[in-house]
Formats: sequence, C-alpha cells, structure tokens
Amino acid sequence: MVSELLEGETLRERLRSGPLSSRKAIDYALQVARGLAAAHEKGIVHRDLKPENLFITNDGRVKILDFGLAKLMMPEAPSGADAPTLHAVTEPGLIMGTVGYMSPEQVRGQAADQRSDIFAFGAILYEMISGKRAFHGETSADTMSAILKEEVPELSETARSVPPGLERIVRHCLEKSPSQRFHCPADPAFDLEALTEISATSKSGAQAAVQEVRGAESRRRLASGAGARAPRAGGRGRPASWWSRAGTRSPGCSTPAGSASTSAR
Repeated sequence: MVSELLEGETLRERLRSGPLSSRKAIDYALQVARGLAAAHEKGIVHRDLKPENLFITNDGRVKILDFGLAKLMMPEAPSGADAPTLHAVTEPGLIMGTVGYMSPEQVRGQAADQRSDIFAFGAILYEMISGKRAFHGETSADTMSAILKEEVPELSETARSVPPGLERIVRHCLEKSPSQRFHCPADPAFDLEALTEISATSKSGAQAAVQEVRGAESRRRLASGAGARAPRAGGRGRPASWWSRAGTRSPGCSTPAGSASTSAR
C-alpha cells in the first residue's frame, strides 16, 4: 500500500494560534467544499468532518482525511421483485460522528446524507472565522443539546470584521432542518466564489478611486506651479463606484429526495 506524504499541519493545529482572516478562511473553505463535492458525486458521505480531519499542506492546499466513518449513498433501487436486497451498514439510533460537528439528525441517530457534511462544514467555517467552536458545552450531552436547540452566536460578536455574505453562508449551512440547508457543497462553494469576486471588485474600485484622487491633486499642483488657477469642480474627486452582482444558483447540484431547493440569498 502506498500513501501520500503530506507536510504541514491539521486545521486544528492551525487554529490553536487563533482565528483565521476572512480571506484565508474563505480560501480553505472553498477547497474543502470542492473536495466534498467530488466525494458526494461518487456517492460518498464523510460523516466525521472536523478540523482534525482537514490537513493544510505547506503550500496551502487542504486535504480531507479519515473517511473511516464514510458512508456510500446507494442510488435509488428499482422497485419490484427484481430489486436487489440491501442491508444497512449503520443501524437506526446509532450515533456516528464527533460531538460538536455532528448534524442534528446525526445526534438523533437518524440517517445522514450530504447535508450532514454541509452542517459540519458550516461549523468548521464558523470556527475558522471566530476562533470558537460553534457548539460547545461542559459535557457531550450539553453539546448535543446545543446542536439540537441553540443558534450559534452572531459572527459579528466573535470576530472583528466579517462580510455579511459570509455570515449568511455559515448560517445557511447550520440550519437545524436538513431541508433548509444547502443541498450540496457546490452551492456554498458557488457563493464563496461570488463573495471573493465582490471583494476583489470592491478592492480594485477603491484603488482606482485613490489613483484618480492622487492624479487630480497632481494636476492641481502642476497648474498652481504654472501660475494657473485650478478649475473649481463640484468636489475633489469622484466617489468610488461600489457594486455587487447577484449570482445564480450553481448548476449540477443534485437535490436529496424529498427536499426543496433553497438558497442563501
């Protein structure tokens, strides 16, 4: 057997030094979402996603580790006498996962699907941004109760500056009801990508405004040095134009049976 040699540290080790910047958290979250999407496309649900199972290499790549509790989601079997008989590997009522990152349905011992991974993904993203666990109690029972009944604190209360769009993505992942969450990792990945594009556009717009103001000041200084009177305008420089685009839903996201499509927007 050949294993990949990875050099770096787990996300848990990285978080010991404090929360990540929004930019870095989004970068890591995008990689995790894409990795989950690839696994889910093969019908594999991780069921034990947590910072200990995310490895960050020295060059910034994120690897999803330990599929020991992974479950293969079987495609819908044909009805009738010719349908194959399948035996469930996980019995109803058996709790699978790590306390603090389990979805409400896992806490109840119910069946887990890709939306359970998305709940854990949301808890990890919350922790990357805030530096605090989304659900944490004095005992495992207290933590499970929090997962079932309590809402996580606003990220604006636990972090210095969090884009509202990022807050909405986290909360959409952490919905108590599976039907109210994103239905596949491609959806939060799409929204995270849109968030980075808006941020980049805003940054470039601000830089352009600064350059325009500096250019105007330079022209005024040259005109003054030549004995000319600077023309009076309505203001010292035009304000920067800020805009954002409303993204569309990510294509190709399969919806679990019996659920309705939802969006963070």
